[in-house]
Amino acid sequence: MQCTQDLDFYLSSILIIVGLLFLLRQLTEPAGYGKHVPKKSAPNFILISAKYGWFIQESPSFFVPIFVVLYNQRWDTLGWKMLLVMFCGHYFQRTFIYSAITRGRPTPLYIVILAVIFCSYNGFLQGHCMVHVATYPKNWYTDIRFISGVIVFIIGMAINIHSDHILRKLRKPSEVDYKIPHGGMFNYVSGANFFGEIVEWFGYAIATWSLPGFAFALFTLCSIGPRAYHHHKFYLLEFKHYPRERKALIPFIF
Repeated sequence: MQCTQDLDFYLSSILIIVGLLFLLRQLTEPAGYGKHVPKKSAPNFILISAKYGWFIQESPSFFVPIFVVLYNQRWDTLGWKMLLVMFCGHYFQRTFIYSAITRGRPTPLYIVILAVIFCSYNGFLQGHCMVHVATYPKNWYTDIRFISGVIVFIIGMAINIHSDHILRKLRKPSEVDYKIPHGGMFNYVSGANFFGEIVEWFGYAIATWSLPGFAFALFTLCSIGPRAYHHHKFYLLEFKHYPRERKALIPFIF
């Protein structure tokens, strides 16, 4: 495993610890945004449009790694280029495409601020690892770790985007009621979009074979995995005829 330089090790360790703490925090109560904004506290929150919120909070993960790379002018192997394209490709879609078409509810401003901090932190960590620490042979794109990681990443990203599309089409722009999603991975789990993103980042971690990559994948699992569980509970309480065979996050298991 690469990226053993002190800075990357410490930053990755912090990311893992924060992820585990976030997991413990969400065991009993979900993070307060989206359908889980506390109704009693909502009037006290400063809310921001979902479109602006997603653009603001996701953009550091796209721009920060690119600035790190351009500043150091490291762009020398095909495998290394593809790893950067994978990471920034996800956040390009989130920043410029998803934010423009989302029909999500307004998000508390403090959630957006916390997300900006995280995305800036993680964007710097992943970019710093690629530029200053990780070394890949010129034929890294033929390595089984790279190939399998890219395949898993693409599958996860496809599930994530398709699931978001299903959720977006559930309601017309003027509608606010929640509906039961059907199709794709939603036939198996309530948190299909979360499942896709978790798979995506574990694929990235395998392809990079780096500590920062695995730290980010673990953080993703700890942060949105419990959210899938709370979504599942919400659906079961909200809809009497919700499909009982569905699991929360992992098909057929959990």
